[in-house]
Amino acid sequence: MSHLGNGALTISHKKIAQLRHLTRLHAHHRWFYLLPALCTSRHAASASSSGPPHGPASPSSASTRAPTATSFTCSVGSGSDASSYLTLMKSASSRVGTQVHAHAVKLGLDRDAYLRNAVMTSYAKAGPVGDARRIFDEMPEKRIPADWNSMISGYWKWGFGERARELFDTMPCRNVITWTAMVAGCAKTGDLDSARKYFDKMPRRNVVSWNAMLSGYAQNGLHDEALKLFDGMASSGFQPDDTTLVAVISSCAARGDASLAASLIERLGFNQGCPGSNFFVKTALLDMYAKCGSIAKARQIFDELRDGRSTVTWNAMISAYCKEGDLVSARELFDTMPLPERDVVSWNTMISGYAQNGQSALAIQLFRQMTASNVGVFLKPNEVTISSVLSACGHLGAMESGNWVVNFVNDNRIELGISGYNSLIFMYSRCGRMDDARRVFYKEMGTKDVVSYNTLITGLAAHGHGWEALQLLSEMKARGFKPNHVTYTGILTACSHAGLLREGREVFESIRDPMVDHYACMVDLLGRVGELERAELLIQKMPMEPHAGVYGSFLNACRIQRRVDLGETAARKLFELEPNHSGNYVLLSNLYASVGRWGDVHRVRELMREKGVKKATAWSCVEHKGRIHEFVMGDRYHERSDEIYEVLGKLETRMRRAGYMVDESCALRDVGEEEKEESVRVHSERLAICYALLVSEVGTVIQVVKNLRVCPDCHAAIKLISKLERRKIIVRDNNRFHHFVEGKCSCNDHW
Repeated sequence: MSHLGNGALTISHKKIAQLRHLTRLHAHHRWFYLLPALCTSRHAASASSSGPPHGPASPSSASTRAPTATSFTCSVGSGSDASSYLTLMKSASSRVGTQVHAHAVKLGLDRDAYLRNAVMTSYAKAGPVGDARRIFDEMPEKRIPADWNSMISGYWKWGFGERARELFDTMPCRNVITWTAMVAGCAKTGDLDSARKYFDKMPRRNVVSWNAMLSGYAQNGLHDEALKLFDGMASSGFQPDDTTLVAVISSCAARGDASLAASLIERLGFNQGCPGSNFFVKTALLDMYAKCGSIAKARQIFDELRDGRSTVTWNAMISAYCKEGDLVSARELFDTMPLPERDVVSWNTMISGYAQNGQSALAIQLFRQMTASNVGVFLKPNEVTISSVLSACGHLGAMESGNWVVNFVNDNRIELGISGYNSLIFMYSRCGRMDDARRVFYKEMGTKDVVSYNTLITGLAAHGHGWEALQLLSEMKARGFKPNHVTYTGILTACSHAGLLREGREVFESIRDPMVDHYACMVDLLGRVGELERAELLIQKMPMEPHAGVYGSFLNACRIQRRVDLGETAARKLFELEPNHSGNYVLLSNLYASVGRWGDVHRVRELMREKGVKKATAWSCVEHKGRIHEFVMGDRYHERSDEIYEVLGKLETRMRRAGYMVDESCALRDVGEEEKEESVRVHSERLAICYALLVSEVGTVIQVVKNLRVCPDCHAAIKLISKLERRKIIVRDNNRFHHFVEGKCSCNDHW
């Protein structure tokens, strides 16, 4: 026997042949566990002491114990050969591989070309790559392409692209593997131009070469290029393998083009399904069908996978249902999903599905469930989760829930990027807290993008801060950000809500190619300042067909100015463009009612009945202790309904004494005076305010969210309530924010 120092494992000469048994174990990665069985003794630090011999590892322990790396330096006799070490090197980790290499050097086996390549490949893959290069440089001859290929691939893996290029340029003889390594390496770093140059220069290609280029395009978002390359691959006579299919199907999925997907399926011969395809191909197909709107086909593949489903397939199917607005099916699938498979993406998909489909309350509820301790293993929400739930809080105007989310983020040290901060600005803006929105934008955010500016500008516009929005536009330009169509829509809306005609016109004229939304904003601005004829002329001179938003803005301006003649023309256009939109009929009814033309009001209602158009139900809500309380007109279903109406009655008595009189035009019905008054007094926003007065502390801000436009009578009533109660009342309707303070509104009675 030979010994290699203290603590080294010693292998008997007689048992050296058993090392070849490791070859059969290599595929199952069990060589490590059976190595002690070949050892006869462990030598201690001194010759006078010795440890007990090591027995063989039991099968049970071999399957359950994790590797413990002490010293794996093996002492072998002259009967050994390089093949044993070659097997060890292919299986060894970086740490064990270094020890095996050291022992091979002592025996002089490192001169074997195959073992030398295995050692270099091990270092190139597992590191350190510098040791791989040292072995490469020490090679007396470098004629074997495999040596060069291992080194080049190692450089790409560890991020040394320039060194890979330098080595490639000095390589005397390149093969298809070398060229493919360069294509894959450049694609991995996002340098698709260089990848394509290497690909085009290849003297010979194989399927792997095509796949490297295809995958590079697909993974870097160049899906059109991937599909074009696939056409070239087919015309060159190469048969696609599973890797090819995954890349091209993924590119088609990213396009979301149903006709393109159908064409691809026909070319691939998958019209009758894909029974012979592997899991990854089926998953890619499921994702493609889902993103192209073929939910039934996606579900068919999902059902076929059964026990082979992964987190990816579950998430893809849930996402498909959410995208289609089928939240019931999405939630059923989410609840059925095994907990071990449910990851943060699963929760994010369902939460964002609720938020993006108008179910903000359910999005917040699900987020609370995600963060509760009773869901099993705690999954820490990420920025995507937080962005979705903050947006939900903003849409709902749920400031208490929003504050809870912010506290959760701080307590759990969740890092927010630009997207997260943008959602935070959105939430504060939509909840009426512009001071907090400004604080986040100016003091807490580091890096900003165009969306950051657009979000704050849109918030300022909704609150009527026209001058501040214009200043922010100037700051945005000064900092090198280029305004886009969303920016200008926000600025023009801000000018409209603030009545800044001259400034709005200057902004509009500065836009190189105004879009139809920009024209709609200008029509709204001209209408708000009473320039209806100029607004009508602007519509007539539009270079594109006006959409419903343009005529809707004009009709609302006619309502404010009580111009029935112009309003009727706009209404006719709206009925052509949106025959089933109830809001257009209501606007015309409001116009007729404002001038007392009750017969025409009745005629519009009859027209709605004939066409089967139903008026959208108006609702208003307030948040109290994290719970959303929703009311409709004349609501009697709230648990504290009697108390709410008692507060309403007392408040109305005080309002009448202060000179309040009902605006009967808001009743929209030609009925008796008492019936008109009764129908107006129980509008949803009044009930919501009375509930807030009942449960909130004296002097605190009351915030109400309404899904439709506030009627003129309620607007006048809330102004008076704010004065009588000495409370600031914020009402967010579907058009803007109204800040009622001491009998005045921030909109200056133009909404």
